[in-house]
Amino acid sequence: MPDHKHQPPLTARVPRTVWALGFVSMLMDVSSEIVHSLLPLFLVSALGVSALAVGLIEGLAEATASVTKLFSGALSDWAGKRKPLVLVGYGLSALTKPVFALAPSVGWVVGARVTDRVGKGIRGAPRDALVADVTPRALLGAAYGLRQSLDTVGAFAGPLLAMVIMGVTHNAFRTTFWLAGIPAALAVALIVFGVQESDGRQAERATAPLLSLAEVRRLGAAYWGSVTVAVLMTLARFSEAFLLLRAENVGMAAALVPAVLVVMNVVYAGAAYPVGRLSDRLGRRVLLGAGFAALAVADVVLALAMNVWVVLFGAALWGLHMGMTQGLLATMVADSVAPSLRGTAFGLFHLVSGVALFVASLLAGWLWSALGPSATFGAGALCTALALVSLTRIRSLRPSH
Repeated sequence: MPDHKHQPPLTARVPRTVWALGFVSMLMDVSSEIVHSLLPLFLVSALGVSALAVGLIEGLAEATASVTKLFSGALSDWAGKRKPLVLVGYGLSALTKPVFALAPSVGWVVGARVTDRVGKGIRGAPRDALVADVTPRALLGAAYGLRQSLDTVGAFAGPLLAMVIMGVTHNAFRTTFWLAGIPAALAVALIVFGVQESDGRQAERATAPLLSLAEVRRLGAAYWGSVTVAVLMTLARFSEAFLLLRAENVGMAAALVPAVLVVMNVVYAGAAYPVGRLSDRLGRRVLLGAGFAALAVADVVLALAMNVWVVLFGAALWGLHMGMTQGLLATMVADSVAPSLRGTAFGLFHLVSGVALFVASLLAGWLWSALGPSATFGAGALCTALALVSLTRIRSLRPSH
């Protein structure tokens, strides 16, 4: 049942800082996706790197980001400040863009890619905690949904811009990478001038031990229940790379395969904010359950797909699921812990989710190789059912503090 005490008035507005963080995420995603959508091809065609090396570079970069999130979140709790870490994280990512453009060898690219992901790791948990710090509890769903929606706009706008720039510049990779630095610089400027800390941050946290076991224990059962649901859901959805493989498997032309991610992200961006806003009125559980159901249907559709159009429909359902769950899971984390532990909570949440995604992708790849794509997506549907069962066992999505 919805908690009527915390329903926002119809005229309530998401705080300006949340809007600023949303546009920061969008601008940096545009910048990063321009580079990342072309980087594998640049490494192979321009620098002569093998496909295996590309995979190792990406794996190292993402692992680095997951570990960094844990420490940056706890550090923001300990210091009582979020904005400096957010600025450092986005600033590092912005500084890597010229390095990609200048890179004479693969070593430069590896350094830039890892530094970019370190930046992502530094900013992730403090940014998510800052959203909750500045937002009234009655608007948390809307706030996280809005930030996620704007972030996802960047996720599909970046590759589209990369295609346009490459076309205009006649496939000039380095020119394209230089231009990717413009939205990154705008993102950093927006943090400096548009993001403000909450006045209510707990300054006494500066005397607490950093990442102590006692602090982790204080996170509580409701928090770990939310993490459990997120892990089971992540095991069900694995990497979006398997959507691309499925499209190719049913006969989609290689040049058109990226359209699968465009479809997914357009639906994702369109759903995240309305669902978050609705969750502030109807409660989190029902909408989160509906999002899991969308994933189950997407998995079944993709398991049975025989042509490109069915795969695109499955990708749209996958995007609907992401829009209905990612912001709500972040809201559940913010709901379930004391304000002084939000950075630590988000850091652990991102770390555990990142490990789960890695394991899920390995299992999906093994199932694909051993039994085929239908088995991969069928297993995803089964994990989704387990996530739904776990969701019903969480006693409360309200904070326990």
